[in-house]
Amino acid sequence: MTIERIVEQALQDGYLTPSMEAEVGKICNTASELSIEEYMALDRLMGALLTGEVVVLPRKQFINVMEELVLSEAIAKVAEIEATSDKSLDVGDIAAYALNRLPPLYATTEEGAQFQRTKAKDELQQLISQQVGEAIEQNITRKPIHSTVFGSSPNVGLQLSNLLKSYADQFEAQDLNLD
Repeated sequence: MTIERIVEQALQDGYLTPSMEAEVGKICNTASELSIEEYMALDRLMGALLTGEVVVLPRKQFINVMEELVLSEAIAKVAEIEATSDKSLDVGDIAAYALNRLPPLYATTEEGAQFQRTKAKDELQQLISQQVGEAIEQNITRKPIHSTVFGSSPNVGLQLSNLLKSYADQFEAQDLNLD
């Protein structure tokens, strides 16, 4: 979108969204030189902002408190496992696996975040611990796809076939009715 179009939209709507503001910034930062039309549009926008004809919508910050709780749990459990074994686990994969199986707990203020933390510790700590445990089990028992499929052999098709065969025993045979 052009600066002129963004300014026109802002004047029409009466507000400048964070994405519109970012787009104007991106254009200004990447252009070697702005045209006279672009300067005029920016001048119109500045005037509208100063008079209140256009307002800037605040950039709202959201945090998912569940992320920090899961990450803390995962780090503690992974550290314990790695200290007592020769296993190396991926905390990011473990946290993502668990987070995909847990409800999000979003907050927009620190007070809201503290409320969500307390709620999660009281009501969901056992579920968090269970999901992180399952994620660790999955991380330990599964072979990483990238090292199996994209190894040093040039025959990726054969590697992919072998990978699929190795995972086949994990799935039950199902009758497929395609009629």
